[in-house]
Amino acid sequence: MSKVEPKVEKILEVEQVKKHFHVGRGQLVQAVDNVSFEVYKGETLGLVGESGCGKSTIGRTIIRLYDATDGDIRFKGKTTKDLKGKNLKQFNREMQMIFQDPYASLNPRMTVGDIIAEGLDIHELAKGKARQEKVVELLKTVGLNEEHADRFPHEFSGGQRQRIGIARALAVDPEFIIADEPISALDVSIQAQVVNLMKKLQREKGLTYLFIAHDLSMVKYISDRVGVMYLGNMVELADSQELYDNPLHPYTEALLSAVPIPDPDTEKRRERIILKGDVPSPIDPPSGCRFRTRCPKAMDICAKEVPTWQEVRPLHWVSCHLYQEESLKKEEGMK
Repeated sequence: MSKVEPKVEKILEVEQVKKHFHVGRGQLVQAVDNVSFEVYKGETLGLVGESGCGKSTIGRTIIRLYDATDGDIRFKGKTTKDLKGKNLKQFNREMQMIFQDPYASLNPRMTVGDIIAEGLDIHELAKGKARQEKVVELLKTVGLNEEHADRFPHEFSGGQRQRIGIARALAVDPEFIIADEPISALDVSIQAQVVNLMKKLQREKGLTYLFIAHDLSMVKYISDRVGVMYLGNMVELADSQELYDNPLHPYTEALLSAVPIPDPDTEKRRERIILKGDVPSPIDPPSGCRFRTRCPKAMDICAKEVPTWQEVRPLHWVSCHLYQEESLKKEEGMK
């Protein structure tokens, strides 16, 4: 079971958030549409789904790199869209982001020391010798050496650059970190090192993570709870072990069927669920349930009504007509 109980303090509340992008000829890309979830203080919430499902967009909307089209995001009880001036600056200090690509997210013209200290300078947290000492401390915290401070990003490997990105995020002592696919651009041998570093830092500093990834095995390893997204919608959310043992949504079942199992006998017996077709365009998503065009269990009602986001088991949320009694009754009446 998760170490996080429902009575623990909520640090982040996302309520019916939408993020739409205008493209040519008046069209809208519905990148995120009516997504709701909560993150509890001290936990890691994993967010998974195929490329283009909106998980990175929701992360960037939470931290206000994008403005939400609709909905409400509350951090420590305060609506983030209303924050201005000193309150916005404090929010920017308390919530930080680790980006996917360590090659693109570090300024190639700045030394590593200046990259890490940028937050210290903006928030006026340390100057002179204290600034230098803080940079050295952060480098050592993420497993790098003092002399690395005077080097430039191109002199480091991908794994080292991501450690620099983590050090930069930690510099302002945040409470909440959004990790946007922090290991997807790294070699497999390095991924576990970075994830273990993040777990260690969480224990030591009491951090809360939103961990965005498409590697289901790694998400299970680091996350207390896991949310599954498909085409801009959240389709399932549960305790990590519960989700992997008892997936309810057909899309979650398909995703988990692709995760290799180390036991060859079990691997041989289990059924691999192959989804038909391609992911529809977020410009023109299907009516009703967005997954219905690829769902092996789709019913007539799936094309007509959007399934309700509901708690069908304790702390296990799903958006699927299979678990809605009223919808099933309607389906029976149509036959």
